[in-house]
Amino acid sequence: MELKQLYREIVNEHNLHPSHKKELASPTIVLEGVNPSCGDDIHLQLIVKDGIIEDAAFGGSGCAISQASADMMCDLIIGESKEKALELAGNFMGMIKGNATGEQIETLDESAALQNIAHMPARVKCAVLGWRTMSEMIGKLNAEEGAAAESPETGCGVCSSNAAAICKPGCSSGCCKA
Repeated sequence: MELKQLYREIVNEHNLHPSHKKELASPTIVLEGVNPSCGDDIHLQLIVKDGIIEDAAFGGSGCAISQASADMMCDLIIGESKEKALELAGNFMGMIKGNATGEQIETLDESAALQNIAHMPARVKCAVLGWRTMSEMIGKLNAEEGAAAESPETGCGVCSSNAAAICKPGCSSGCCKA
């Protein structure tokens, strides 16, 4: 089987039978990612506890590349630390830009099937949508944790951005669901 055909099959499998296209019961954070040029619209959800991404899921609609990329990304980041997830996102972006090393590309597992997407500029935004959304989410979580560490007596602040949230470790206000 030709390598291009294998890559197409990987993308098709993740698009047609995504493992992570579902709703999570109590996500820590939810964020919408939109690619207006293609009509992609995803709602990424993460459950993060003690800095580890325990689960990830997405909903929404979009082209095969955006949906497959989001599903492959979820496969990779579940069970990883926030820092590792950001590292993987950096590796993915580097791969798309053509400046990732072979070792960095290997860390991407099936997501490496999207390596040649850079040759289709109109599809690059589709492929990176989930990854950019996840990176933004982790940035928001890190900012909230930093704010909570600075003034723990005022609560962790998660409630203000997500009513279904669970308080951050160390939050003493009990503002969120236990």
